[in-house]
Amino acid sequence: MRSEYLFTSESVSEGHPDKVADQISDAIVDLFLGKDAEARVACETLTTTQRVVLAGEIRCKPVFDEDRWPEHHGWAPGARDEIEEVVRGVVKRIGYEQAGFHWKTFEFANHLHGQSAHIAQGVDESGNKDEGAGDQGIMFGYACDETPDLMPATLDYSHKILERLAADRKSGAAPFLEPDAKSQVTLHYVNGKPVEATAIVVSTQHKEGYDSGAGEAELHAYVKRVVGEILPAGWVTGRTAWHINPTGSFVIGGPDGDAGLTGRKIIVDTYGGAAPHGGGAFSGKDPTKVDRSAAYVARYLAKNVVAAGLATRCTIQLAYAIGVARPLSLYVNTHETGAVDDAVLEQAIARVAEARLGGLTPKGIRLGLGLNKPIYGTTAAYGHFGRKAEGDLFPWERTDLADALKAALAPAATSA
Repeated sequence: MRSEYLFTSESVSEGHPDKVADQISDAIVDLFLGKDAEARVACETLTTTQRVVLAGEIRCKPVFDEDRWPEHHGWAPGARDEIEEVVRGVVKRIGYEQAGFHWKTFEFANHLHGQSAHIAQGVDESGNKDEGAGDQGIMFGYACDETPDLMPATLDYSHKILERLAADRKSGAAPFLEPDAKSQVTLHYVNGKPVEATAIVVSTQHKEGYDSGAGEAELHAYVKRVVGEILPAGWVTGRTAWHINPTGSFVIGGPDGDAGLTGRKIIVDTYGGAAPHGGGAFSGKDPTKVDRSAAYVARYLAKNVVAAGLATRCTIQLAYAIGVARPLSLYVNTHETGAVDDAVLEQAIARVAEARLGGLTPKGIRLGLGLNKPIYGTTAAYGHFGRKAEGDLFPWERTDLADALKAALAPAATSA
């Protein structure tokens, strides 16, 4: 690793058009899982000026069953109305009441339909066949000791800046803000540790009159104060470059300013570019889809490695084939920061996962982490990782495997 460098990550707010789409898709996942823990959901959302469109494949008998309700084209009576109500509720919670995108008046189209039988036959558990992965693919998990959340600092603070803006907008502390916003944090690293913010970019949608004069000055002063309160003391200096709404006016925003789609912010959702990404998005997918569940368990394992003091950085890769239960590979890289050899750590992780989760099969991950619950709406803005594990929420952020990993490695550490 270089001893000194600059690194940058970005985040987007809950009002960003792609994040509006993500939150709607995950609200549909939560709706279906709340009715059937074994529901299958692959929901994609398009948002644009005064329009929201859903598309994708589902299986959830209390909501959709082609055999039971043929006269309703598979839908339970009232189900389509309930879906629309959930969608509008998401947009209302975010805060869109604008002429170009209003929660009450946008046009809505629902094109969800039944899951492919050919996909179902590969995924479903039957006879002597274990539940298979919902698709092929590679998934990565990552953790590092740059922040208390064990996340890359550039991304962690980018998220937190936008979370504060949203909270202040909703509380009335910053009434000039509107929902759409982006942030970007560039940090100076010395010997692998962040020491200074060299550049801050914040672009936030605002009410009329805050792009010049006293209004602009108020907005700029507010953003600088928030960033100063969120970043560690001493990181903002006289050398920090500020870019606040650098294009000028930002009144037209959200889906009215740019179309949004589910799954277009996968780097924002994960590690801000500090670690590899397998390519699969998370939002809109039930936990049989390993794009989601295996990425969560890879983060869980990597975080526990760092929390146990076994490395200061850890990347884990898992690979799956559609319809096949067990992962094709498990790869661990501690980036030359590990207390033991990476190959030894791989073996310990596999043993602990088998003992505590029932293995790294899709079923083992789902049951071991408790993923068959309506817990996904909160994941769809401000990152899926680095969040607080509380109750059923964000179980992959727990560090309850740290002692088990240390115990599994005790003979290796002693011999080393």
